[in-house]
Amino acid sequence: MDADLRFALELADAADALTLPRFHSRQFVVETKADATPVTDADRATEELLRERIARERPGEGVLGEEYGERESASARWIVDPIDGTRNFTRGVPIWATLIALERDGDFVCGVVSAPALGRRWWGSRGGGAFADGMRLRVSATRELAEAAVSCTYGRDLTALEPLTWHARGLGDFWSHMLVAEGALDAAVDASLKLWDYAAVVPIVTEAGGRSEPFGRQWLSTNALLHDAVTGALG
Repeated sequence: MDADLRFALELADAADALTLPRFHSRQFVVETKADATPVTDADRATEELLRERIARERPGEGVLGEEYGERESASARWIVDPIDGTRNFTRGVPIWATLIALERDGDFVCGVVSAPALGRRWWGSRGGGAFADGMRLRVSATRELAEAAVSCTYGRDLTALEPLTWHARGLGDFWSHMLVAEGALDAAVDASLKLWDYAAVVPIVTEAGGRSEPFGRQWLSTNALLHDAVTGALG
């Protein structure tokens, strides 16, 4: 394991130690941001914690986070979503995660998705493979859309794909993309994502053998074999 990925995993440990007790205790304050999305003091505290540690242990590297923007421009920067799935977090649904990625010269070199309430963690590094809880990941080998299991965020995509696939449901957020990396799903069609939503996802899905990239205004992760079939079905 290289030093970048090791540090990213250490950051995830620190985040989990803060977020999980808050989630279980329900001790947090919920506010609504200008874009009408919720944020909690746990989101902010987690990002502050990670920023402080990066500044201390990786001086000269930048940070871009969902809650506090970009600290400074640098050729290497850490991209952080302190709690992806804040709505779930606030309602006691365990499908939320801290997303941490390192971007160097425009390339996502490693990513960690840590979902402590699910007891799961995924990670990947460029050329180093993708893993979940120590087990190597590989996308599915499904080649036919009629045999595919897919997740869709929007109902219109679900309506388009459900008649053509073996199974179609709406899962959303980081989880659907991690299930593609695991081979449990063959494709995940998500909403329009911000950089902090997908930076950690890309190296995990691609190192597992899949594709994860924008599709129009949305984001699509697939096992690569079905990528063209899914985009064709969606128009």
